[in-house]
Amino acid sequence: MSFPGERAAAARWRRAQGTVDIFSGARLGIARRIARLPRTELAARAGISPAAITQLERDLIRPTTTVAAQLSLALGVPSEFLLRSVSPHPIPASSAHFRSLRSTPAMSRDQALAFAELGLEVLTAVEDFADLPEVRLPELDVFHRDTPDGLAEAARRARDALSVANGPVPHVVRLLETHGVFVLRLPDELVDPRVDAFSTAAARRPVVLLSPLKDDKTRSRFDAAHELGHLLLHHDAEPGSKVIENQAHAFAAAFLTPADQVAEDLPRRLDWAAFHAAKRRWGVSLKALVYRAHSLKLISESSYRRANIQLAEWGNPEPGPLGPPESPSLLGTATDMLSEIGVTIHDVAEHASLPVECVQQIVGAATDRRPRIEQA
Repeated sequence: MSFPGERAAAARWRRAQGTVDIFSGARLGIARRIARLPRTELAARAGISPAAITQLERDLIRPTTTVAAQLSLALGVPSEFLLRSVSPHPIPASSAHFRSLRSTPAMSRDQALAFAELGLEVLTAVEDFADLPEVRLPELDVFHRDTPDGLAEAARRARDALSVANGPVPHVVRLLETHGVFVLRLPDELVDPRVDAFSTAAARRPVVLLSPLKDDKTRSRFDAAHELGHLLLHHDAEPGSKVIENQAHAFAAAFLTPADQVAEDLPRRLDWAAFHAAKRRWGVSLKALVYRAHSLKLISESSYRRANIQLAEWGNPEPGPLGPPESPSLLGTATDMLSEIGVTIHDVAEHASLPVECVQQIVGAATDRRPRIEQA
């Protein structure tokens, strides 16, 4: 226990050390939330008050050199991490569409949002060296988004506006990137199983963050289409309601499998061979196709019940895997191109005042790094 005189003396000693000239409250908030530290715990480790942490994160005050060093040590980040932010605007938690908002702990949501903010820091630094795709998402009339027909029409208009030809969407994640959406996958070491995919349009670019736990092509495609639905339909809606999530779900189904195109590939009875063929063609799960066939009244209620019983017995992953999940490629492609003209990852890291390891982690989360076999 400390007494008022002791605390005052400690405060005078800290002031005598001098304040740092440059400090980023945004970076402090990112590092604290990625480390899953409440302000009270970080304050105790740094020897200051929780109110001081809040003021530091809001850039209302600057720390002394001693406190800055204590913060870096407590957060496990190098001192330069806290000096400068190239994209100093946090993503409001109230604007992010988390799939399971009420069952996801606030600390886990904050950690995922902080990782997305760190990703935007790296993206901003890369953009200072290279031109990346502009944001070109269509503006849809969503007056009838609360009806199945309205959602199907929204999906049709979205396909037209995004230049998707008839038939399956070749690569949903790449389609998002081509139109300026920043897509990345949460790294394994930060994964809370309760954090599903999420999206937000409140950042300087629309952001979609995917979960690495869904190691399946069909699920990654549906997740990406679901988040596209949020970005196009729900920029003015409060996240978290079941109604909003159901609308994004229905949009994704109509976007990936338009009724007038998929109907001819769906069976009129419980024919698993036909469903597997449709899965391979359209790149969506058996479960989604069975639901689609039922919603289009192509199979009976009894067939639908029997199909769901069988799907539940199979569980996840369901039979007939289509390969690894769709992954983003934007940052990897950009940094590869920069390296060809002599701009290295180290240059990007130095420009962003970030450790090289941090930039590499973000690029890895936003890049499919599987080896490719080049054909002659």
